[in-house]
Amino acid sequence: MALKLTQVQRDILNALITLYKKKGLPVKGDEISKLINRNPGTVRNQMQALRALGLVEGAPGPKGGYRPTAKAFELLTITEPEKAVKVPVIVNRKLIEDLSAEELTFPSLPHPEVCEARIRIVGDIRRIFPGDDITIGPTPVNEMMVFGKVTGRDDTENVIIASIIKIHAIPKDTVGMHMSTPIITVNANDDVITASKVLLNHQIHRAPVKMGKEFVGIFSLRNAVEAFVEGKHHAKVKDYMDPTIIKVEKDTKLSEALRLMRDQNVRLIVVTDDGNPIGVITDYQILTRLAPVQVSRRFS
Repeated sequence: MALKLTQVQRDILNALITLYKKKGLPVKGDEISKLINRNPGTVRNQMQALRALGLVEGAPGPKGGYRPTAKAFELLTITEPEKAVKVPVIVNRKLIEDLSAEELTFPSLPHPEVCEARIRIVGDIRRIFPGDDITIGPTPVNEMMVFGKVTGRDDTENVIIASIIKIHAIPKDTVGMHMSTPIITVNANDDVITASKVLLNHQIHRAPVKMGKEFVGIFSLRNAVEAFVEGKHHAKVKDYMDPTIIKVEKDTKLSEALRLMRDQNVRLIVVTDDGNPIGVITDYQILTRLAPVQVSRRFS
């Protein structure tokens, strides 16, 4: 017999899966309560019921919390993290970083130019409202960009209903055609203030970090703010940078590069020519090429 969850239980389970897919680590109850704006006690009580149903398992220890089980993914028809491809969701020209389109269906296929679409979303959809502009894509298989206007929302199924304005295949451009060069870098052993001035002087939001001749991470204005808030503005860049650095060859398609960014949770990758770094490209640069009207400067 199919499990029937209350709306609160569905909200909690959707939030747990969203956070778990984003972090790849057990999720604290307080994190879930903040995301869905519920009392932490309510979340704890419901977690007991969800554990009894086999949808959630606990992870002990100081870094413990909750993990969704395979049964939870199956119940909500959501791909498990290791199998998932994050599909960007842009609302009112702004990328919503913690949302991903999981499934896109067209109830009236004969007339796709005027049809409605049902978009199953991973993440909290309650910030999306009827009348909002929405862009989905690129989709992983057929590499389409889908543009529409939200007409409804089904919180029970975590589905957005949209009137489709346009569907088109994305261009086959490569990263080498749209990269920025020369590469602006910061030094791993510089202090945060020095690195922040480099970003501000070049009017960029992030840059690769070098240690000697090697790229070792990405330093962003977000990292700088974190250091300033903690009173560590004289700390080394290497202590606040994001340590993931991704490189792709210049003939890599934009869609492949964007998919890699989503999988690795980075917003800048280094472009190479036969392994030698020649430029960088950001997700903003890619999305403005794929959907120039739908993406605003606020995204950068």
